[in-house]
Amino acid sequence: MTETPPPEVARLLAARSEARAGRAWADADELRDRIRSLGWEPIDTPHGSTARPALPETAAGPTGYARPEDMESILDEPATLDASLVVQVDDHPDDLVRFADGLRRHPPALAWELLAVLNGVADGFDADTALAGLPAIVLPTAARLGWADAANLGLRRVRGRAAVVLDTSLEPTGPFLEPLVAAVATEDVGIAGPWGVSSADGRQFAEAPPGEVDAVQAYCLAIRREALQRVRGFDRRFHFYRNADLDLSFAVRDAGWRALATEPLPLTRHQHRGWASLPEAERDRLSKRNFYRFLDHWGNRPELLLANRAEGAQ
Repeated sequence: MTETPPPEVARLLAARSEARAGRAWADADELRDRIRSLGWEPIDTPHGSTARPALPETAAGPTGYARPEDMESILDEPATLDASLVVQVDDHPDDLVRFADGLRRHPPALAWELLAVLNGVADGFDADTALAGLPAIVLPTAARLGWADAANLGLRRVRGRAAVVLDTSLEPTGPFLEPLVAAVATEDVGIAGPWGVSSADGRQFAEAPPGEVDAVQAYCLAIRREALQRVRGFDRRFHFYRNADLDLSFAVRDAGWRALATEPLPLTRHQHRGWASLPEAERDRLSKRNFYRFLDHWGNRPELLLANRAEGAQ
């Protein structure tokens, strides 16, 4: 699939870049709409405007996608970027604004894109303004999806050699992307991030220091494209976010790759809305349900635990 815009789209993109440089926002918005009418989605970067083919419409209509499989997957196509960032936004869009402001202050020195899944976000939130100046694509949903479905919606459209799932509770305070891309570019590493966990028994997981780990937490989780092609994303039955990252990490490791905790990265963690917004009893119930699902998948696979591998090597 070619991603080279035709001459007319290229001409409009050049005009849009010029309008944005001159802060002629009304003209830039009009040009954006004209480009979209030609089947292309503008992507604004600090170096000007580019475009990619517009996302396919589905039975859900132009207002959003009802399920991940409504979105045509490009996972099996060759990577065209270094990294794709995937975030999802639901009841707290201001967190996306803070996250995007951090990216603008500390733009990665790589070829990258940001896919923002607006997961049932209420009308009135202006995502185009929130993401202005970033190489961003907005993926709205037709209704609220479960956490895994929303993450997978974004993962189906990544163009990067590394896909990086990030929670919008994070605020970039420096160049965080380059170490993640380098980590999963290592031949045998399939998944990496700054917050790793390990376990002695597969029941209790604790934060682990940098190095090989049993799993990587999805606050910031990078997965190499080949591993993502193999496991196809998160198990959609994880409607709540807790422990979905354990399940994905074990799936990647079962497929033959290692999980790696990186050195700390310049990412400030703010309040995690998915946890803090729920009553304690409800979040405990949902967390336990997800952990039982993880145990159903991996509870009888003790050989995957690094602690058991270490014992076997003695």
